[in-house]
Amino acid sequence: MQGQAVQIIHAYKQAPWRVQRQWVAAFLLTVIGVAMIAALYLDVTARAAVAGREIQELRFEITTIQRANADLETRLANLTSTAEMERRALELGYRPVKPGELDYIAVSGFVPPEPAILQAAEDNTPHSQTIPAEYTQSLLEWVDERVKSGGSH
Repeated sequence: MQGQAVQIIHAYKQAPWRVQRQWVAAFLLTVIGVAMIAALYLDVTARAAVAGREIQELRFEITTIQRANADLETRLANLTSTAEMERRALELGYRPVKPGELDYIAVSGFVPPEPAILQAAEDNTPHSQTIPAEYTQSLLEWVDERVKSGGSH
């Protein structure tokens, strides 16, 4: 019986090269798994770095545009200043009005024209809507009205 047990154990015992192959396969699978995780980590890190760089570039562009806008607003303020407007008017041949040279005439029914920008704008003023009485009455008022009219209505 003991000889038979040794034969069964020997039959189920694997060859050393098979055990070695299984260990090598497990090691290679572990290395491949770690390499895949590292590659995924590097990909995510690279994308985050690229996105961060793009954000920096966009912020720089925003700052540049804001500076250009401020410069343009400064130029506009200089061009429309009182001193500059007066200088340009004098160059064009205009002169200040002296007292007594200007007469104001009131024209009845005259409506000054609206600027073009206001004519193109939509009218967003709330329109008064008439709400039916049924929607402004409370339940108690409605019951009171029904009782007073005798249920007909």
